[in-house]
Amino acid sequence: MIKHETIEKNIGLMILLIIIVISGGGLAEIVPLFFQASTSKPIEGLRTYNAVELEGRDIYIREGCHVCHTQMIRPFRAETERYGHFSTANEFVYEHPFLWGSKRTGPDIARVGGRYSDDWHRAHLYNPRDVVPESKMPSYPWLFEEKLTGKDTAAKMTALRKVGVPYTDEQIASAQDDVAGKYEIDALVAYLQALGKTHPNYTNKR
Repeated sequence: MIKHETIEKNIGLMILLIIIVISGGGLAEIVPLFFQASTSKPIEGLRTYNAVELEGRDIYIREGCHVCHTQMIRPFRAETERYGHFSTANEFVYEHPFLWGSKRTGPDIARVGGRYSDDWHRAHLYNPRDVVPESKMPSYPWLFEEKLTGKDTAAKMTALRKVGVPYTDEQIASAQDDVAGKYEIDALVAYLQALGKTHPNYTNKR
């Protein structure tokens, strides 16, 4: 049996033992999740993002929206009363990458879909202070000027299909036509309006 004093005086041995302990604990916590239906199987009724929503999600990530807005409602009354049913892992099986988090400069938007009108979102993104006077969110006027070509949308959907997102051949074939000519604001609003609507316990909290 190795004495505690021996470990403390041998930094190489200590590092090795730390790695073993962390690896063992990590494996014990992570590996079972790959075999649980609640984390690996999509929730009933879950749908994929359509081509426009998918492009909107990429714009959302590109503009750093996920840095200030989480998409993870925690199972506490203060959160469920404000935002709706708490987030579950099987809602996000088709999400690559996940946009969970705990940093909230702005409110959580996991269930923002349908809470506001398209016009509200447009006004909010053009100049947030027009609809929320105390908002610290930056304005995004260029979204109203830039158009999408859709030239990479089919490739994105094909790549996502390889990691388990069930896009059909028809969805992939029509992706460019579905997206081409739309403004970036159209895609981003479409994505925001899709958030949360796949959960069977979805409620539109205000």
